Amino acid sequence: MKKTFVEYFEKNVIINRMKRLLLILLIGMLSFYNGSIAAEEENEPAIEDVQLELRSFDVVEVPAGTFIPVVSAQEISTQYCPVGYKVRFTSTNDLFMHEANILPENSEFYGYVEQIHEPVVGTHASMIIKIVKVVLPDGFEMPLKGYIYTPNNNLIGGGISEPASWVKMPHYQSRFKNGITLQIRPGRDRKMGEHTTITSGENRIIILSDSAWITHTLTN
Repeated sequence: MKKTFVEYFEKNVIINRMKRLLLILLIGMLSFYNGSIAAEEENEPAIEDVQLELRSFDVVEVPAGTFIPVVSAQEISTQYCPVGYKVRFTSTNDLFMHEANILPENSEFYGYVEQIHEPVVGTHASMIIKIVKVVLPDGFEMPLKGYIYTPNNNLIGGGISEPASWVKMPHYQSRFKNGITLQIRPGRDRKMGEHTTITSGENRIIILSDSAWITHTLTN
């Protein structure tokens, strides 16, 4: 019984020594790891704190129906421009709202030919041009919904073609000696319609079909 107790005591002493040794090794490894991290942090280059100067206005709503004067950057014709043909217009004035210049002059408006109606007898060709985005002079891009405006539901062209013939009609007037004068009026027949073209540099107007939310706050 005495021998068993001595063996048990010696076994506990050995276990305690092993625990101390493992604890010392663990502390040494943690100290080495923390020292390595600190050395890496010292060697890392400092990141410069760059702060951009921001414009001092909140989000601005440009309501539907707003007119924006522009000029065409290219020639657009129903004769050779298919549906989907991409177009570009440039604004000719600054657009101010709430004392902020939200759409500066020389902003570029991009869109495409949405519809084309070929010329027919009696009617010229027509087209509808949709605007989908604007790119400001500093390169910032925003979505936009609008059309090239015309009073005829934004239909460009589509007028009545020239008469194919003219008819002479007598007109009775008492102030003349014989009382009859001849007047010419257009006949019923019309010529074949012609293609409609927007020339490069032509002045046009964009009308917004939906509100535009101007969120641009980057530096000029």
